[in-house]
Amino acid sequence: MSALYVGLMSGTSLDGVDAVVARFPDAQPIQVLAHHHRPMPAGLQQTLLALNSPGADELHRAALAANALSSLYAGAVKAVLAAAGQSAADVRAIGAHGQTVRHRPGEFDGSGYTLQLLNGALLAEQSGIDVVCDFRTRDLAAGGQGAPLVPAFHAACFAQPGVPQAVLNLGGIANLSLLQADGRIGGFDCGPGNALLDLWCQRHRGTNFDDGGAWAASGTVVPGLLQHWLAEPFFHRPPPKSTGRDLFHAAWLDTSLSAWPTVAAADVQATLAELTVRAAAKALLAHLRPDRLLVCGGGALNGHLMQRLSALLPEVVVISTAAVGLPPLQVEATAFAWLAKAHIERRPGNRPEVTGAQGLRVLGALYPAQ
Repeated sequence: MSALYVGLMSGTSLDGVDAVVARFPDAQPIQVLAHHHRPMPAGLQQTLLALNSPGADELHRAALAANALSSLYAGAVKAVLAAAGQSAADVRAIGAHGQTVRHRPGEFDGSGYTLQLLNGALLAEQSGIDVVCDFRTRDLAAGGQGAPLVPAFHAACFAQPGVPQAVLNLGGIANLSLLQADGRIGGFDCGPGNALLDLWCQRHRGTNFDDGGAWAASGTVVPGLLQHWLAEPFFHRPPPKSTGRDLFHAAWLDTSLSAWPTVAAADVQATLAELTVRAAAKALLAHLRPDRLLVCGGGALNGHLMQRLSALLPEVVVISTAAVGLPPLQVEATAFAWLAKAHIERRPGNRPEVTGAQGLRVLGALYPAQ
């Protein structure tokens, strides 16, 4: 029987940690034995959000935030193993993404950097399981973007020979995986996902997110504002490309809105939702005419976003990954379990055609439990 791996993901949305226990049989579908979601404590959430921007005493605050996140991860591991009826001894390794607080590939000195906060040694100590983390930096060292890393997993999980399809992850940031009918793989970040929608909802509704997209659906898209946002240079850059809160943050939103001071809050939300789907649909059709689009991440649970994607892509079947056996909130965590397995087996985890790296590389750093 194949070994078990735990995958841990805390994304740009900062809503919490998703943990899975997964098995990857050679000739059978991926098996997810259990999934656990652990909400992000408010204090840690605010600290991590603040670390996306320059501030005082960053090294100290980042180190303590990494410790706190590692302990949160360790609690999620314990809970998901209990749900699966497994013990730490049953798990070969944990694949842990960490929390991205800066992502600046290729900038400043030609290499740039990407920073995912996590104390891998502490997580290994508290869980009693080998930990693989820091997946992105090896790709950066080879000249790549370090993101997105999930297309290789999406291909392993969802690709069908002869069927052109794509996977859209609507997390805090949106990214596309392009699975060509002939087996070729592409992918890139295509713009904001839920990050700006959640920010606006928290500011004006006092809730963490727009449940089902109901508030956005109640508003009216403002065409001029939408076109202003779509003029952002990132949308017009060719792949490989990746982004994050380094670009799509509160100041980006507030600066742009200064020219539209009288737009109602619900109309801003409606226009932000339209930005998310328009950017994704346009990017998709520029690179692939798929038969179907599989959607994962929290945005797959947003009925308004899903409806708008279907309207913008009338010749494409738009469905949640749940329809093909993997619930949308489990996909990314399972991807990092898969990347941990690749590391343990000394197999490359990146795709140079996606990230722009100079070649295939084994990703991640290993922190042994003992």
